[in-house]
Amino acid sequence: MDFATLESIVRLVWLAGASCFIIGLIRMNSPATARNGNRLSAAGMAAAVVATGILLAARAGTPGTAWLIIAVGVVIGGGAGLWTARTVKMTAMPQLVSLFNAVGGGAAALVAIDDYLRFERLGEAVALETTIAVVLDVIIGSVTFTGSLIASGKLQGLIAGKPILIPGGRIVTLALAAIAVGGALFLFAGNVSSPVLMLIIAAALIFGITMVLPIGGADMPVVISLLNAFTGTAVAMAGFVLENDVLIIAGALVGASGAILTKLMADAMNRSVMNIMIGGFGGGEGTAGAAVEGGGSVRSIGADDVAIQLAYASHVIVVPGYGLAVAQAQHAVRELAELLEERGVDVKYAIHPVAGRMPGHMNVLLAEANVPYPQLKEMDDINPEFERCDVALVVGANDVTNPAARRPGSPVSGMPILDVDKARSIVVIKRSMGRGYAGIDNELYTNEKTGMLFADAKDGLAALTAAVKAL
Repeated sequence: MDFATLESIVRLVWLAGASCFIIGLIRMNSPATARNGNRLSAAGMAAAVVATGILLAARAGTPGTAWLIIAVGVVIGGGAGLWTARTVKMTAMPQLVSLFNAVGGGAAALVAIDDYLRFERLGEAVALETTIAVVLDVIIGSVTFTGSLIASGKLQGLIAGKPILIPGGRIVTLALAAIAVGGALFLFAGNVSSPVLMLIIAAALIFGITMVLPIGGADMPVVISLLNAFTGTAVAMAGFVLENDVLIIAGALVGASGAILTKLMADAMNRSVMNIMIGGFGGGEGTAGAAVEGGGSVRSIGADDVAIQLAYASHVIVVPGYGLAVAQAQHAVRELAELLEERGVDVKYAIHPVAGRMPGHMNVLLAEANVPYPQLKEMDDINPEFERCDVALVVGANDVTNPAARRPGSPVSGMPILDVDKARSIVVIKRSMGRGYAGIDNELYTNEKTGMLFADAKDGLAALTAAVKAL
Protein backbone atom coordinates (compact mmCIF):
# COMPACT_ATOMS: atom_id res chain seq x y z
CA MET A 1 0.00 0.00 0.00
CA ASP A 2 1.44 3.36 -1.04
CA PHE A 3 1.58 6.30 1.37
CA ALA A 4 -1.11 8.31 -0.44
CA THR A 5 -3.62 5.47 -0.08
CA LEU A 6 -2.75 5.00 3.58
CA GLU A 7 -3.17 8.71 4.21
CA SER A 8 -6.63 8.60 2.64
CA ILE A 9 -7.63 5.66 4.84
CA VAL A 10 -6.34 7.46 7.94
CA ARG A 11 -8.39 10.53 7.07
CA LEU A 12 -11.47 8.31 6.80
CA VAL A 13 -10.69 6.93 10.26
CA TRP A 14 -10.42 10.50 11.52
CA LEU A 15 -13.82 11.25 10.03
CA ALA A 16 -15.27 8.15 11.68
CA GLY A 17 -13.74 9.22 14.98
CA ALA A 18 -15.26 12.68 14.62
CA SER A 19 -18.65 11.07 13.94
CA CYS A 20 -18.25 9.11 17.17
CA PHE A 21 -17.62 12.36 19.02
CA ILE A 22 -20.83 13.89 17.68
CA ILE A 23 -22.99 10.83 18.33
CA GLY A 24 -21.43 10.38 21.77
CA LEU A 25 -22.13 14.01 22.64
CA ILE A 26 -25.77 13.60 21.62
CA ARG A 27 -26.14 10.45 23.73
CA MET A 28 -24.82 12.30 26.77
CA ASN A 29 -28.07 14.27 26.86
CA SER A 30 -29.77 11.45 28.76
CA PRO A 31 -28.58 9.65 31.92
CA ALA A 32 -29.72 6.36 30.36
CA THR A 33 -27.37 6.71 27.37
CA ALA A 34 -24.63 8.95 28.78
CA ARG A 35 -22.32 6.08 29.73
CA ASN A 36 -22.48 4.55 26.24
CA GLY A 37 -22.03 8.00 24.69
CA ASN A 38 -18.87 8.52 26.71
CA ARG A 39 -17.53 5.12 25.67
CA LEU A 40 -18.31 5.81 22.01
CA SER A 41 -16.45 9.14 22.14
CA ALA A 42 -13.47 7.45 23.81
CA ALA A 43 -13.45 4.72 21.15
CA GLY A 44 -13.46 7.35 18.41
CA MET A 45 -10.48 9.13 19.98
CA ALA A 46 -8.61 5.83 20.44
CA ALA A 47 -9.13 4.95 16.78
CA ALA A 48 -7.91 8.40 15.70
CA VAL A 49 -4.77 8.11 17.86
CA VAL A 50 -3.91 4.63 16.55
CA ALA A 51 -4.47 5.71 12.94
CA THR A 52 -2.24 8.75 13.44
CA GLY A 53 0.47 6.52 14.89
CA ILE A 54 0.30 4.21 11.86
CA LEU A 55 0.53 7.19 9.50
CA LEU A 56 3.52 8.55 11.40
CA ALA A 57 5.25 5.15 11.26
CA ALA A 58 4.75 4.94 7.50
CA ARG A 59 6.12 8.44 6.94
CA ALA A 60 9.84 8.44 6.17
CA GLY A 61 12.27 10.47 8.22
CA THR A 62 10.75 10.10 11.71
CA PRO A 63 13.76 9.89 14.07
CA GLY A 64 14.00 7.35 16.85
CA THR A 65 14.04 10.09 19.50
CA ALA A 66 10.59 11.17 18.33
CA TRP A 67 9.24 7.67 18.94
CA LEU A 68 10.86 7.62 22.37
CA ILE A 69 9.23 10.93 23.29
CA ILE A 70 5.85 9.68 22.04
CA ALA A 71 6.19 6.43 24.01
CA VAL A 72 7.13 8.26 27.21
CA GLY A 73 4.23 10.67 26.74
CA VAL A 74 1.74 7.85 26.18
CA VAL A 75 2.95 5.95 29.25
CA ILE A 76 2.95 8.99 31.54
CA GLY A 77 -0.29 10.49 30.23
CA GLY A 78 -2.13 7.18 30.01
CA GLY A 79 -0.92 6.11 33.44
CA ALA A 80 -1.88 9.41 35.04
CA GLY A 81 -5.30 9.33 33.38
CA LEU A 82 -5.98 5.77 34.51
CA TRP A 83 -4.84 6.53 38.04
CA THR A 84 -6.98 9.64 38.38
CA ALA A 85 -10.03 7.92 36.90
CA ARG A 86 -9.79 5.16 39.50
CA THR A 87 -8.78 7.16 42.57
CA VAL A 88 -10.29 10.64 42.37
CA LYS A 89 -13.62 10.89 44.18
CA MET A 90 -16.67 12.31 42.46
CA THR A 91 -16.66 15.27 44.83
CA ALA A 92 -13.22 16.22 43.50
CA MET A 93 -14.30 16.03 39.87
CA PRO A 94 -14.59 19.83 39.35
CA GLN A 95 -10.96 20.48 40.22
CA LEU A 96 -9.92 17.47 38.12
CA VAL A 97 -11.84 18.84 35.15
CA SER A 98 -10.10 22.19 35.65
CA LEU A 99 -6.75 20.41 35.73
CA PHE A 100 -7.61 18.59 32.50
CA ASN A 101 -8.52 21.93 30.94
CA ALA A 102 -5.08 23.25 31.94
CA VAL A 103 -3.34 20.24 30.40
CA GLY A 104 -5.36 20.49 27.18
CA GLY A 105 -4.82 24.22 26.77
CA GLY A 106 -1.12 24.00 27.61
CA ALA A 107 -0.53 21.10 25.21
CA ALA A 108 -2.28 22.93 22.37
CA ALA A 109 -0.19 26.05 22.99
CA LEU A 110 3.06 24.04 22.98
CA VAL A 111 2.15 22.51 19.61
CA ALA A 112 1.71 25.96 18.09
CA ILE A 113 4.91 27.32 19.67
CA ASP A 114 6.96 24.42 18.31
CA ASP A 115 5.54 24.83 14.83
CA TYR A 116 6.23 28.58 14.77
CA LEU A 117 9.80 28.17 16.05
CA ARG A 118 10.41 25.57 13.36
CA PHE A 119 9.42 28.07 10.67
CA GLU A 120 11.72 30.68 12.18
CA ARG A 121 14.60 28.20 12.54
CA LEU A 122 14.34 27.15 8.89
CA GLY A 123 13.99 30.75 7.75
CA GLU A 124 10.72 29.98 5.99
CA ALA A 125 7.95 32.48 5.41
CA VAL A 126 4.86 31.89 7.53
CA ALA A 127 1.52 32.07 5.77
CA LEU A 128 -1.02 34.45 7.28
CA GLU A 129 -3.52 31.67 7.97
CA THR A 130 -0.83 29.71 9.82
CA THR A 131 0.19 32.78 11.85
CA ILE A 132 -3.43 33.41 12.82
CA ALA A 133 -3.88 29.80 13.94
CA VAL A 134 -0.61 29.86 15.90
CA VAL A 135 -1.30 33.17 17.64
CA LEU A 136 -4.88 32.24 18.57
CA ASP A 137 -3.66 28.87 19.80
CA VAL A 138 -0.95 30.28 22.07
CA ILE A 139 -3.19 33.05 23.45
CA ILE A 140 -6.20 30.86 24.19
CA GLY A 141 -4.09 27.90 25.32
CA SER A 142 -1.94 30.00 27.65
CA VAL A 143 -4.94 31.74 29.23
CA THR A 144 -6.58 28.35 29.70
CA PHE A 145 -3.45 26.85 31.23
CA THR A 146 -2.92 29.36 34.04
CA GLY A 147 -6.60 30.18 34.50
CA SER A 148 -7.50 26.50 34.91
CA LEU A 149 -4.66 25.94 37.37
CA ILE A 150 -5.93 28.83 39.51
CA ALA A 151 -9.51 27.51 39.27
CA SER A 152 -8.38 24.03 40.25
CA GLY A 153 -6.40 25.46 43.16
CA LYS A 154 -9.44 27.38 44.40
CA LEU A 155 -11.65 24.33 44.17
CA GLN A 156 -9.07 22.16 45.94
CA GLY A 157 -8.56 24.70 48.71
CA LEU A 158 -4.91 25.36 47.83
CA ILE A 159 -5.89 28.95 46.96
CA ALA A 160 -8.45 30.94 48.90
CA GLY A 161 -11.89 30.45 47.40
CA LYS A 162 -12.89 34.05 48.11
CA PRO A 163 -12.23 36.69 45.45
CA ILE A 164 -8.59 37.81 45.52
CA LEU A 165 -8.53 41.37 44.28
CA ILE A 166 -5.37 42.75 42.69
CA PRO A 167 -4.81 46.52 43.01
CA GLY A 168 -5.77 47.99 39.67
CA GLY A 169 -6.69 44.48 38.57
CA ARG A 170 -9.06 45.43 35.78
CA ILE A 171 -6.58 47.92 34.35
CA VAL A 172 -3.86 45.27 34.48
CA THR A 173 -6.13 42.74 32.79
CA LEU A 174 -7.05 45.15 30.01
CA ALA A 175 -3.36 46.13 29.56
CA LEU A 176 -2.40 42.48 29.20
CA ALA A 177 -5.13 41.99 26.62
CA ALA A 178 -3.84 45.05 24.72
CA ILE A 179 -0.28 43.65 24.72
CA ALA A 180 -1.49 40.32 23.34
CA VAL A 181 -3.59 41.98 20.64
CA GLY A 182 -0.79 44.38 19.68
CA GLY A 183 1.71 41.54 19.40
CA ALA A 184 -0.74 39.53 17.33
CA LEU A 185 -1.26 42.39 14.88
CA PHE A 186 2.52 42.75 14.56
CA LEU A 187 2.85 39.09 13.58
CA PHE A 188 -0.17 39.24 11.29
CA ALA A 189 1.60 41.99 9.36
CA GLY A 190 4.07 39.38 8.11
CA ASN A 191 6.80 39.77 10.74
CA VAL A 192 8.40 36.56 12.05
CA SER A 193 9.62 37.17 15.59
CA SER A 194 9.87 34.60 18.37
CA PRO A 195 10.49 37.34 21.02
CA VAL A 196 7.14 38.93 20.15
CA LEU A 197 5.49 35.51 20.31
CA MET A 198 7.03 34.97 23.76
CA LEU A 199 5.72 38.40 24.84
CA ILE A 200 2.24 37.38 23.72
CA ILE A 201 2.52 34.10 25.64
CA ALA A 202 3.68 35.86 28.81
CA ALA A 203 0.80 38.35 28.62
CA ALA A 204 -1.69 35.52 28.06
CA LEU A 205 -0.32 33.46 30.96
CA ILE A 206 -0.60 36.40 33.35
CA PHE A 207 -4.05 37.26 31.95
CA GLY A 208 -5.27 33.79 32.91
CA ILE A 209 -4.18 34.41 36.50
CA THR A 210 -5.64 37.92 36.78
CA MET A 211 -8.88 36.73 35.19
CA VAL A 212 -9.61 33.92 37.64
CA LEU A 213 -8.11 35.17 40.94
CA PRO A 214 -10.84 37.83 41.49
CA ILE A 215 -13.58 35.24 40.99
CA GLY A 216 -15.13 33.64 44.04
CA GLY A 217 -15.72 29.92 44.51
CA ALA A 218 -19.45 30.21 43.93
CA ASP A 219 -18.79 31.56 40.44
CA MET A 220 -16.79 28.46 39.45
CA PRO A 221 -19.61 26.87 37.41
CA VAL A 222 -19.38 29.68 34.86
CA VAL A 223 -15.58 29.81 35.01
CA ILE A 224 -15.19 26.08 34.41
CA SER A 225 -17.57 26.24 31.44
CA LEU A 226 -15.68 29.21 30.00
CA LEU A 227 -12.28 27.58 30.40
CA ASN A 228 -13.63 24.37 28.89
CA ALA A 229 -14.72 26.38 25.84
CA PHE A 230 -11.23 27.91 25.70
CA THR A 231 -9.67 24.44 25.80
CA GLY A 232 -11.77 23.22 22.89
CA THR A 233 -10.96 26.31 20.84
CA ALA A 234 -7.23 25.95 21.53
CA VAL A 235 -7.35 22.30 20.43
CA ALA A 236 -9.18 23.31 17.24
CA MET A 237 -6.49 25.91 16.53
CA ALA A 238 -3.83 23.24 17.10
CA GLY A 239 -5.67 21.14 14.53
CA PHE A 240 -5.34 23.94 11.99
CA VAL A 241 -1.63 24.26 12.78
CA LEU A 242 -1.06 20.51 12.33
CA GLU A 243 -3.63 20.20 9.52
CA ASN A 244 -5.35 17.47 11.54
CA ASP A 245 -9.06 17.21 10.83
CA VAL A 246 -9.95 15.20 13.93
CA LEU A 247 -8.43 17.82 16.24
CA ILE A 248 -10.31 20.57 14.42
CA ILE A 249 -13.64 18.77 14.71
CA ALA A 250 -13.15 17.59 18.30
CA GLY A 251 -11.93 21.00 19.43
CA ALA A 252 -14.77 22.79 17.66
CA LEU A 253 -17.34 20.51 19.33
CA VAL A 254 -15.89 21.12 22.78
CA GLY A 255 -15.46 24.83 22.18
CA ALA A 256 -18.98 25.33 20.81
CA SER A 257 -20.70 23.27 23.51
CA GLY A 258 -18.63 24.96 26.21
CA ALA A 259 -19.49 28.41 24.86
CA ILE A 260 -23.21 27.62 24.76
CA LEU A 261 -23.09 26.23 28.29
CA THR A 262 -21.15 29.27 29.50
CA LYS A 263 -23.81 31.61 28.11
CA LEU A 264 -26.60 29.57 29.71
CA MET A 265 -24.81 29.50 33.08
CA ALA A 266 -24.02 33.22 32.96
CA ASP A 267 -27.65 34.04 32.15
CA ALA A 268 -28.80 31.82 35.00
CA MET A 269 -26.61 33.83 37.39
CA ASN A 270 -27.56 37.19 35.87
CA ARG A 271 -23.99 37.84 34.85
CA SER A 272 -22.31 38.80 31.60
CA VAL A 273 -19.46 36.70 30.28
CA MET A 274 -17.40 39.86 29.76
CA ASN A 275 -17.84 40.80 33.41
CA ILE A 276 -16.46 37.42 34.41
CA MET A 277 -13.47 37.73 32.07
CA ILE A 278 -12.38 41.16 33.30
CA GLY A 279 -12.85 40.50 36.98
CA GLY A 280 -15.35 38.75 39.22
CA PHE A 281 -16.81 39.80 42.54
CA GLY A 282 -17.92 38.08 45.68
CA GLY A 283 -19.27 38.59 49.13
CA GLY A 284 -17.97 38.30 52.61
CA GLU A 285 -18.88 36.28 55.64
CA GLY A 286 -21.25 37.29 58.35
CA THR A 287 -21.92 35.83 61.76
CA ALA A 288 -24.43 33.29 62.86
CA GLY A 289 -27.70 34.76 63.90
CA ALA A 290 -26.94 38.23 62.58
CA ALA A 291 -29.72 40.44 61.31
CA VAL A 292 -30.17 40.80 57.59
CA GLU A 293 -30.05 44.21 55.96
CA GLY A 294 -33.43 45.53 55.01
CA GLY A 295 -35.15 44.54 58.27
CA GLY A 296 -36.20 41.32 59.87
CA SER A 297 -34.40 38.92 62.14
CA VAL A 298 -33.10 35.42 61.78
CA ARG A 299 -34.76 32.59 63.71
CA SER A 300 -32.36 29.87 64.82
CA ILE A 301 -33.74 26.35 65.18
CA GLY A 302 -32.40 23.09 66.63
CA ALA A 303 -32.04 19.69 64.98
CA ASP A 304 -34.75 18.11 67.14
CA ASP A 305 -37.35 20.66 66.05
CA VAL A 306 -36.41 20.23 62.39
CA ALA A 307 -36.56 16.44 62.70
CA ILE A 308 -40.17 16.63 63.93
CA GLN A 309 -41.14 18.82 60.96
CA LEU A 310 -39.50 16.45 58.50
CA ALA A 311 -40.72 13.20 60.04
CA TYR A 312 -44.38 14.25 60.06
CA ALA A 313 -44.40 15.99 56.68
CA SER A 314 -46.07 14.59 53.58
CA HIS A 315 -43.92 16.33 50.98
CA VAL A 316 -40.29 17.48 51.47
CA ILE A 317 -38.15 19.22 48.84
CA VAL A 318 -34.40 19.22 49.38
CA VAL A 319 -32.55 22.17 47.83
CA PRO A 320 -28.84 21.26 47.59
CA GLY A 321 -26.26 23.94 46.86
CA TYR A 322 -22.63 24.93 46.96
CA GLY A 323 -22.35 24.28 50.70
CA LEU A 324 -23.44 20.66 50.28
CA ALA A 325 -20.83 20.11 47.57
CA VAL A 326 -18.06 21.68 49.66
CA ALA A 327 -18.98 19.56 52.68
CA GLN A 328 -19.27 16.44 50.51
CA ALA A 329 -22.60 15.77 52.18
CA GLN A 330 -24.34 13.94 49.32
CA HIS A 331 -24.35 10.60 51.16
CA ALA A 332 -25.64 12.24 54.33
CA VAL A 333 -28.59 13.84 52.52
CA ARG A 334 -29.44 10.54 50.80
CA GLU A 335 -29.43 8.73 54.16
CA LEU A 336 -31.80 11.31 55.63
CA ALA A 337 -34.06 11.14 52.58
CA GLU A 338 -34.24 7.34 52.71
CA LEU A 339 -35.14 7.49 56.40
CA LEU A 340 -37.95 9.94 55.65
CA GLU A 341 -39.22 7.81 52.76
CA GLU A 342 -39.44 4.84 55.12
CA ARG A 343 -41.84 6.97 57.15
CA GLY A 344 -43.97 7.66 54.05
CA VAL A 345 -42.59 11.11 53.22
CA ASP A 346 -42.38 12.07 49.54
CA VAL A 347 -38.85 13.48 48.99
CA LYS A 348 -37.66 15.32 45.90
CA TYR A 349 -34.56 17.39 45.07
CA ALA A 350 -34.70 20.83 43.48
CA ILE A 351 -31.69 21.35 41.17
CA HIS A 352 -30.83 24.89 40.09
CA PRO A 353 -28.81 25.25 36.84
CA VAL A 354 -25.80 26.58 38.80
CA ALA A 355 -26.08 24.33 41.86
CA GLY A 356 -22.80 22.80 42.98
CA ARG A 357 -19.32 23.66 41.78
CA MET A 358 -19.65 23.11 38.03
CA PRO A 359 -22.42 22.58 35.48
CA GLY A 360 -24.20 19.31 36.19
CA HIS A 361 -22.04 18.69 39.25
CA MET A 362 -24.96 18.46 41.67
CA ASN A 363 -26.69 15.87 39.51
CA VAL A 364 -23.51 13.80 39.38
CA LEU A 365 -22.84 14.17 43.12
CA LEU A 366 -26.30 12.95 44.05
CA ALA A 367 -26.22 10.17 41.47
CA GLU A 368 -22.85 9.06 42.91
CA ALA A 369 -24.61 8.78 46.27
CA ASN A 370 -27.27 6.55 44.64
CA VAL A 371 -30.03 9.13 44.85
CA PRO A 372 -32.73 7.93 42.39
CA TYR A 373 -32.48 10.09 39.28
CA PRO A 374 -36.27 10.55 38.93
CA GLN A 375 -36.21 12.40 42.26
CA LEU A 376 -33.89 15.08 40.80
CA LYS A 377 -36.09 17.85 39.44
CA GLU A 378 -34.89 20.77 37.37
CA MET A 379 -35.90 24.28 38.40
CA ASP A 380 -38.77 24.73 35.94
CA ASP A 381 -40.27 21.38 36.93
CA ILE A 382 -39.98 21.73 40.71
CA ASN A 383 -40.95 25.38 41.21
CA PRO A 384 -44.73 24.78 40.90
CA GLU A 385 -44.46 22.14 43.65
CA PHE A 386 -43.11 24.43 46.37
CA GLU A 387 -46.59 25.79 47.15
CA ARG A 388 -47.71 22.24 48.01
CA CYS A 389 -44.49 21.44 49.90
CA ASP A 390 -44.66 20.95 53.68
CA VAL A 391 -40.94 21.53 54.29
CA ALA A 392 -38.24 22.90 52.00
CA LEU A 393 -34.83 21.84 53.30
CA VAL A 394 -32.13 24.16 51.90
CA VAL A 395 -28.62 22.73 52.25
CA GLY A 396 -25.92 25.26 51.44
CA ALA A 397 -27.77 27.11 48.67
CA ASN A 398 -27.73 30.90 48.80
CA ASP A 399 -28.32 33.31 45.91
CA VAL A 400 -30.35 30.77 43.90
CA THR A 401 -33.03 30.96 46.63
CA ASN A 402 -33.02 34.74 47.21
CA PRO A 403 -36.45 36.34 46.61
CA ALA A 404 -34.67 39.65 45.90
CA ALA A 405 -34.12 38.34 42.38
CA ARG A 406 -37.77 39.03 41.62
CA ARG A 407 -37.37 42.79 42.17
CA PRO A 408 -35.44 45.29 40.06
CA GLY A 409 -32.45 47.09 41.47
CA SER A 410 -30.78 44.09 43.10
CA PRO A 411 -27.47 42.51 41.93
CA VAL A 412 -29.43 39.30 41.38
CA SER A 413 -32.44 40.93 39.69
CA GLY A 414 -33.73 38.77 36.90
CA MET A 415 -31.81 35.68 37.94
CA PRO A 416 -34.07 32.62 37.87
CA ILE A 417 -34.44 31.25 41.40
CA LEU A 418 -36.01 28.31 43.16
CA ASP A 419 -39.33 29.38 44.71
CA VAL A 420 -38.36 28.13 48.17
CA ASP A 421 -40.14 31.00 49.92
CA LYS A 422 -43.48 29.62 48.72
CA ALA A 423 -43.11 26.43 50.81
CA ARG A 424 -45.22 26.09 53.97
CA SER A 425 -42.10 25.74 56.12
CA ILE A 426 -38.44 26.40 55.33
CA VAL A 427 -35.31 25.05 56.99
CA VAL A 428 -31.86 26.31 55.97
CA ILE A 429 -28.70 24.41 56.92
CA LYS A 430 -25.79 26.84 56.76
CA ARG A 431 -22.54 27.34 58.64
CA SER A 432 -23.02 31.10 59.04
CA MET A 433 -24.82 34.10 57.62
CA GLY A 434 -22.19 34.33 54.89
CA ARG A 435 -23.30 35.90 51.63
CA GLY A 436 -23.25 34.31 48.19
CA TYR A 437 -21.40 35.42 45.08
CA ALA A 438 -23.60 38.48 44.64
CA GLY A 439 -22.45 39.90 47.96
CA ILE A 440 -25.96 40.59 49.27
CA ASP A 441 -28.04 39.20 52.11
CA ASN A 442 -30.60 36.52 51.37
CA GLU A 443 -34.11 37.71 52.19
CA LEU A 444 -35.20 34.10 52.57
CA TYR A 445 -33.36 33.92 55.90
CA THR A 446 -35.61 36.55 57.51
CA ASN A 447 -38.81 35.01 56.19
CA GLU A 448 -41.15 34.24 59.07
CA LYS A 449 -41.45 30.66 57.79
CA THR A 450 -37.67 30.09 57.84
CA GLY A 451 -35.66 28.40 60.57
CA MET A 452 -31.85 28.49 60.41
CA LEU A 453 -29.92 25.40 61.48
CA PHE A 454 -26.37 26.71 61.80
CA ALA A 455 -24.04 23.79 61.05
CA ASP A 456 -21.77 22.32 58.46
CA ALA A 457 -23.94 20.62 55.84
CA LYS A 458 -22.64 17.14 56.60
CA ASP A 459 -22.82 17.57 60.38
CA GLY A 460 -26.25 19.18 60.20
CA LEU A 461 -27.70 16.38 58.07
CA ALA A 462 -26.16 13.76 60.36
CA ALA A 463 -27.77 15.46 63.37
CA LEU A 464 -31.15 15.49 61.62
CA THR A 465 -30.83 11.80 60.73
CA ALA A 466 -30.04 10.90 64.33
CA ALA A 467 -32.94 13.02 65.60
CA VAL A 468 -35.43 11.42 63.17
CA LYS A 469 -34.28 7.94 64.21
CA ALA A 470 -34.86 8.89 67.85
CA LEU A 471 -38.53 9.80 67.25
